[in-house]
Order: sequence, then structure tokens, then C-alpha cells
Amino acid sequence: MSNTPRRMRSASLNKRSKLSDLLYDLKHNKALLLMVLPSALHLFVLSYLPMVGIYYAFTNYNYRGGLFGSPFVGFANFKFLFASGTAWRLTANTIFYNLIFIFAGTAFRIAAAIMLSEIIGNLFRRVTQTIMLLPHFVSMVLVGVFAYNILSYETGVINNFLTSIGADKFDFYSTPWIWRLIIPAVDLWKTTGYGTILYLAAILGISNEIYEAAVIDGVTFMQKIRYITLPSLKPTFTILLLMSLGSLIRGQFDLFYQLVGNNGLLFGSTDIIDTYVYRVLRVTPNIGMGSAVGLYQSVVGALMLLGVNYIIRRIEPDNALF
Repeated sequence: MSNTPRRMRSASLNKRSKLSDLLYDLKHNKALLLMVLPSALHLFVLSYLPMVGIYYAFTNYNYRGGLFGSPFVGFANFKFLFASGTAWRLTANTIFYNLIFIFAGTAFRIAAAIMLSEIIGNLFRRVTQTIMLLPHFVSMVLVGVFAYNILSYETGVINNFLTSIGADKFDFYSTPWIWRLIIPAVDLWKTTGYGTILYLAAILGISNEIYEAAVIDGVTFMQKIRYITLPSLKPTFTILLLMSLGSLIRGQFDLFYQLVGNNGLLFGSTDIIDTYVYRVLRVTPNIGMGSAVGLYQSVVGALMLLGVNYIIRRIEPDNALF
């Protein structure tokens, strides 16, 4: 019982110290706080204020009543996704593709960054990096057109080549399993160059003295990568992984829709949450249903982020995001 007043006094002192620190910062760091103010306002206006729109997911929205004047329907808007029995297949497809995008993409980006960092000539390195970066700026509409002209059964480049050598044509748009390879390949082609930038910056930030000491000790090229480069990239990899997991069930709509479109033969292996919701709401527009799906994706993504961050914090606290 005697410890209770001590704890209360300790908590009161902590509150006072935090308040005094805040007042001190407001008084002596005005310039720095003013510099942060635009970013803080941007975050508040674009990230926190729109969270009021979560209420859309629980209403049968109509334009006359507005957000808070529309009828409250509870979880009815979630039924169209879960009652059909397709929610788990869509979620599984979305997670499957995103895991491939994250881990295969990370492997390619790290490999590309290491290769670029080993190039001696600065001019050649810049030209190579620019060429790798170009696919990032290509519209997904054009990517879909390129893919169709390459994969088309009648006029595609690949099937024209197969017929020229006397082989049978391959119908890509009627073969669902092949798209589990095509879609990740297109994503790697489009995102590797841009994603390499952060890893390349991290590698260039490693002190040359470490590499020079390793060369004096007689390490090989692969040992240098294994024992110096990769461990130095671990913090960058961890942060990017955690940020990616936040959108684990939020698919890349433009990638899937432009490549597959409304081809029902491929839905079993290529349909994700975003494309399914688009098709459903295009027929029966409903703001509440769209908001419900967005809320579902955000909640699952947040839980994944918190769970993985907790595990990382228990194993290596310095690499955790928070």
C-alpha cells in the first residue's frame, strides 16, 4: 500500500517533465517546428481527416443524406465480399502475389544494386541505372498492349515464332497457371529499377575502409557481399519489408486489370480483391461497399504490420520500425 503514493508521485513527475520538455521545445526550437509544420499539416489533412470516411463502410450511402444522414446498416456492406465465398480465394491470391512481389522483388533489387555499385565507370553506371529506371515511367496501359502483342494466340510474337519453327501455338489467355509467372515477371521488369535506388544508396553509404580492410585480409568477392554488404543492408530491408506488409492485401489493380482484363478463364489464378470489387461495383455502384473493402484491407494490413514489427522488435530491437 505504501508504494502506491510513490508510484502516483513518479507518474506525476513524469508528466510534468514531459510537459516541461514540450514547452522548452516550443520556446527554443521555433524555427525547426515551423519547418515541420507544413509536413504535419499535410499528414493531418490527407491521412487523418479522411479517416472519418470509415463510417461510409457502415452506411447505405445516398447523396441526399450525406455521410452522417445516410441509413446505418452495420456490417451489411461486408456481406457482398464474404457471403459469396470468394473472399478467401481473393485474399489468398492477393497475399500470394504480394509476397512474390516483396521477396522476389527485394532479391532482384539487392542484386541489381550490388552489381551497379561494383561498376567502376561512373558514366556507364549512370547510363545503366537510367535504362533500368525507364520501365517505371511506362504506363500500365502500354504494358498491357505490349503484353497482348507478345502473348496473343493469333498475332503474338511468341506464337509467330513457334509457328515459324514448326511448333504448336500456346494459348496464354486460356492457361491460368502461366499467369502466376507472367504477372510477377512483369512486376519485376517494371519495379526493379526504381526499387534499386534505396539499396544502392545504402551500399554507397558503407565505408570504403571496411572493404579495403577486407581485401587486405584476403576475402573473395562473394565473401565481401555475404559478410559486409548484405548485413549492412539489413536495416534498410527490414524497414522496406515492414512498409510493404502494410499493403499486403492491397493489390496492384492497374497491373492485373491491364494484363488480364475481364478474361473469366483466368480469374481463378489472377483475380485479386481490387479487381473483383471493381467488377462488382461497376455493375452496382455503392460507396459503402467500396469503403467496406478498403477498411477490410487496411485492418488486415495494419495487423500484419504490427505483428511482424513486434516479432522483429523482440529479435532485433534496433531494426524495428517502432
